[in-house]
Amino acid sequence: MSYQGNWVRRGEWLELTPGKVLTSQADREEATAKWLLETVEMPEKLLRKLQHSNGIQWRGDRLRLALFPVREAGIEAIWSELEVLYEDDFCLVVNKPAGMAVHPDDRGTDVTLNHAVAAYFEASGVETAVRHIHRLDKDTTGPVLYAKNEYAQLKLDEAMRQKKIVRIYAAIVQGRVSPDLKVIDLPIGKDRHHAQRRRVSLTGQTAITHVLEAEVYREASLLYLSLETGRTHQIRVHLSHMGHAILGDSLYGGYSVSFGRQALHGAKLIFAHPFTGEEIEVDAPWPEDLLQLKEEKSSKPFRR
Repeated sequence: MSYQGNWVRRGEWLELTPGKVLTSQADREEATAKWLLETVEMPEKLLRKLQHSNGIQWRGDRLRLALFPVREAGIEAIWSELEVLYEDDFCLVVNKPAGMAVHPDDRGTDVTLNHAVAAYFEASGVETAVRHIHRLDKDTTGPVLYAKNEYAQLKLDEAMRQKKIVRIYAAIVQGRVSPDLKVIDLPIGKDRHHAQRRRVSLTGQTAITHVLEAEVYREASLLYLSLETGRTHQIRVHLSHMGHAILGDSLYGGYSVSFGRQALHGAKLIFAHPFTGEEIEVDAPWPEDLLQLKEEKSSKPFRR
């Protein structure tokens, strides 16, 4: 479990009042370390770091943890309008627009979401590193989760490894999807004929996509999907392989749409708060172009 009591941030410090469970202990230092590991579930790596740097202190009955040290962003701050979907002292979730990569690569100098988040932190007076927990393709819209301190990063990275962060996507695809299509369990590897493409390959990595819901129209379908694994282009590759390429996804055989990108949107993000354990559910509003495409396709219903 995670910490269930009251807490307050004071500058670089987080203050807790654990009560007699710790204040009554003869060896308070040892009891505190054990409590932080077992009850709060602090990552051991961070606990040792705080112990070494005097980052765990007592002030009367208040336990103080240096969880919010000043850190450089690690990337240039470049302003771009951001839609913030959720924020507290530990986490930030922003709605990524189409046409913007999450982080820079070696091939371009475009403004990325990380640049914009650095500028947002700077404008908000938040002095911390920019740490994204997961990514979206450049032309995919939806929520991206950021950790605002090392504690949150360690906990959220582990949650990703354990597949405890749920990402639900909406995709408008070619053709009428069968109601029997519930799970796509096909390995994905690189396409040796195309540097940017991936393909279903027997020698590839395990990849599992779940089809949660479907709305079937005359010439297309709206699918809600979740990922059990997070391979590059996983949804796009799986749906294309099943004969239902995402509309606008020219890389994987989807026929063109007026806005010239794949009709794929991260609709919902669900994760446990890294400190309190509370379930956080974040819905990301659909972009206008995708809403218009849905209206266009749904106006031609499929009748069995």
